[in-house]
Amino acid sequence: MARWSNPLGFTPTPVIVVTCVTYIALFAALLSVHLTVPHYPSSTPPGTNISEAWQDLEYITRQYHPYNAHANDEVRKYLLSRVKHIIASKELASDQVEVIDDTISNLTFSSGSTSVYFEGTNIIIAIRGSEDTQTFYPATQNPLAATRAAEIGGVLVNAHYDSVSTGFGATDDGVGVVSILQLLSYFTESRHWPKRTVVLLLNNGEEDFLNGAKAFMRHPISQVPHTFLNLEGAGAGGRATLFRSTDTEVTRFYKQASHPFGTVISSDGFRARLVRSQTDYVVFNGELGLRGLDVAFMEPRARYHTIEDSTRETSLNSLWHMLSSAIATTSGLASDTSSAFAGSSEATKDGKVDAGTGTDAVWFDLFGKAFVVFRLHTLFALNVTLLVVAPVALIGLTIALSKADKNYLFARKRYVHSSDDDEAVQLNGWRGFFRFPIAFVSSTALIVALAYLVVRFNPYIVHSSPYAVWSMMFSAWFFTSWFILRGASAMRPSALQRLYSLLWLFIGGFLLLVVATVVAQRYQIAGGYFVLFYFAAVFFALAISYVELFFVPSKASFVGQFDASSDHSHDGPSSRPLTGTTTGDRSEERPLLDDDATETTSLLRGDRRSFARHGGRRPSASEGTEREEPHHGAPNLGHPYPGEQEWSGKLPGWLWIIQFLLLVPITTILVGQVALILTSALYQTPQDGGSSLFIYLAFAALTTLVLAPAGPFIHRFTYHVPTFLFFVCVGTVIYNLVAFPFSRDNRLKVYFIQQVDLDTGANAVSLTGLNGYVQKVIAEIPSAQGKNINCSTPEVASRARLTKCAWPGSTPRVVPQMTRYSNKTYLDTWLDYGIVKGAQANNATIRVLGQNTRGCRILFDTPIADLAVDGGVSDPRFNATGQRGTREVRLWHREWSQPWNVSVAWHRDNRNSTLSGRVVCLWSDANSAGTIPAFDEVLHYLPKWAVVSKYGDGLVEGSKRFKV
Repeated sequence: MARWSNPLGFTPTPVIVVTCVTYIALFAALLSVHLTVPHYPSSTPPGTNISEAWQDLEYITRQYHPYNAHANDEVRKYLLSRVKHIIASKELASDQVEVIDDTISNLTFSSGSTSVYFEGTNIIIAIRGSEDTQTFYPATQNPLAATRAAEIGGVLVNAHYDSVSTGFGATDDGVGVVSILQLLSYFTESRHWPKRTVVLLLNNGEEDFLNGAKAFMRHPISQVPHTFLNLEGAGAGGRATLFRSTDTEVTRFYKQASHPFGTVISSDGFRARLVRSQTDYVVFNGELGLRGLDVAFMEPRARYHTIEDSTRETSLNSLWHMLSSAIATTSGLASDTSSAFAGSSEATKDGKVDAGTGTDAVWFDLFGKAFVVFRLHTLFALNVTLLVVAPVALIGLTIALSKADKNYLFARKRYVHSSDDDEAVQLNGWRGFFRFPIAFVSSTALIVALAYLVVRFNPYIVHSSPYAVWSMMFSAWFFTSWFILRGASAMRPSALQRLYSLLWLFIGGFLLLVVATVVAQRYQIAGGYFVLFYFAAVFFALAISYVELFFVPSKASFVGQFDASSDHSHDGPSSRPLTGTTTGDRSEERPLLDDDATETTSLLRGDRRSFARHGGRRPSASEGTEREEPHHGAPNLGHPYPGEQEWSGKLPGWLWIIQFLLLVPITTILVGQVALILTSALYQTPQDGGSSLFIYLAFAALTTLVLAPAGPFIHRFTYHVPTFLFFVCVGTVIYNLVAFPFSRDNRLKVYFIQQVDLDTGANAVSLTGLNGYVQKVIAEIPSAQGKNINCSTPEVASRARLTKCAWPGSTPRVVPQMTRYSNKTYLDTWLDYGIVKGAQANNATIRVLGQNTRGCRILFDTPIADLAVDGGVSDPRFNATGQRGTREVRLWHREWSQPWNVSVAWHRDNRNSTLSGRVVCLWSDANSAGTIPAFDEVLHYLPKWAVVSKYGDGLVEGSKRFKV
């Protein structure tokens, strides 16, 4: 029972219980928030109907509906009818809501070496704000002919209604689309009517180069909003996270969401171009000049752009999570009538809306309930302040301890009277100094080695078992650190081990904070925000350890208890432990051994003055009344922990609890959240060509950050918990090395395309995926068995780390047989092209016509310098061919089987050379069985651990060569 005399003492049982309970509770809470979605309410705000929204979602996701599929037109008709029905159900004045069925906006733009001509089919709904009395746009269709006052502004909410050719688009972007319909119903309720105009955009063509958002820029109403909210999806359910935002001011409105979720680190990932995919956010912000937010579903990525992006894989809870966030954010933006989002004019010289300027933001949620947002400049100021104040404060505490003669740090020995004494009193102030860095480096090196080991033998196990990888690293780090720190403590106990561990954490945290501060100032990267709180927690915990030293006796008082004339040559250092049993967290002295007595020993057992110098001992409680009458002038040294320095007996036994609660919960919550967000973002990216090693090293770094704050305390652990973790480590290492990395719930994504050479009839079906696994998938396909499988590096740069394997395929039936082409082969009827040379030798017009499609391309062997497409319009915001010319022109019609007339010119220094290339048309409609038999076969025979996605804009490409 003696162990429980101080239940908060720094002894094994309290340390084990508090540490284990705290970590288990925090991990459980973080995982619960990350892996579950809040339940939708039984009653939603007036104007919203979640059951109705779900019915809309089920309808629009019945089929694949990419821009180049007939089902896309059906979805568009349905959405337009729903918009009109919602408006008709409200008693509204004719000028309160305007519906724009935009079948006019065309544009030609360039992105790198690719040019795009696109004809938009967006649906736009404008809800006039109660304080907006100005005309939305002039009669002219010129979007830059602005007439509105700069301070009026408005709010844009966007979602795209096209899916990919291999996915039903439930979360990408069906939930966003039905949320737009519910926002229309919500804001047309009189009690919810917005002060600013709300523009709701259902854009078409996001999946094929963000075409729909760019087409919106061609409509003059695009100049009305100054802020925006983009609703997106890159997974198949879960919580809708705040991907990124432009500034602090708009982000504060997201704070009103009932269940905010996200961290600015995801925004930094886009800013640093670590995330290669993009959303319409970049159009509205980067090209149109609006300020706003990007809210999207983010996992699991294995279901993204596949048949599993369906209503079966999402839920009403996920729908409500996005919708409720959209309502709260849009309501806040639309109710703000200040000049915070207004510039000096409606349009700037580069054609962007002048929406004012905001400040870079830092933001993160706390358990999906609270949301913290402040300026990056504030973070920088706090960082700099802490970098200055923390060392100065510790220096001040060190000086104060020295003046009080209680600075035992780095104190080796002290003489009783003078340096000519025969033997000094050993203080052992260095004991424990190097333990933590040795344990830290060893533990971190081990989990880094495990990362390399797994990458060597089973690099993709993280795809299906990320938490097995986390368990391996957590258990390995903790056990190794405990083994070293506990072993050192057992051999040479030190009362300063906790303080020195915190001191090393302080040094490491200081360096991290310097890096985070420089990065924040120079690159506007806010993701290091957690380092501020991490370092602050370490600083305050360390300061408490410094304060603890004020409770111990002064060095002069401690050393002064030793008699200079006594002979202590027979014993070790004066601080050698002479203790045995413990009382609370400090020990009671063991009985005096017979061989401890010398010729100077008093005949009375209570007289310990003489050999107190000899062994550094104090009277024990077992020595009767003499304990109450110590020698005059001798300090009361209290009860040190067994084996630790004798002067440490008066250290408070309960302050470690405050240190622990300052340090571990704060760091675990903030770093743990970052770890989970990065897990969701990274763990299935290798199937897209991402680096596996980067993921494991990121896990190792975050493991170290999460568990390092436990380092000052774990040397008090007994062997029981670490032994259990050792077996967890062994089991997870074995599993991670031998388990198959893919499963039915976490499938490997392979990319399908069928390419037909219409000149030669060559027909190749290909799947692109991870080398070694894509071959296993193909081995299950009947038409590929016994065929020559040609594997090579994909021509698409983003897939360069994958392997593309092709085999001869059956002919797709993408174009109906037509009698007017009876003199041609079936393949010849797919596309036609004609070339008319221009007046000059270096220009020509290419006419392209594809049957049963509205998407074609022209690929040039050498870049062209100029480009014009009939139907395109001039817009100073867009460059048709870019700065270095164009090697590819993507052509999109809003109508089916319509021709394009493309005028091109190439550089004059090539006037004597020919212009050559390929004309390619695309077919993406796989809703009817038998249209693309090879795709149907792949879907049917895929192993249960694989799923198919699109390789390009089309599932089938038919091409013909040309030469001018």
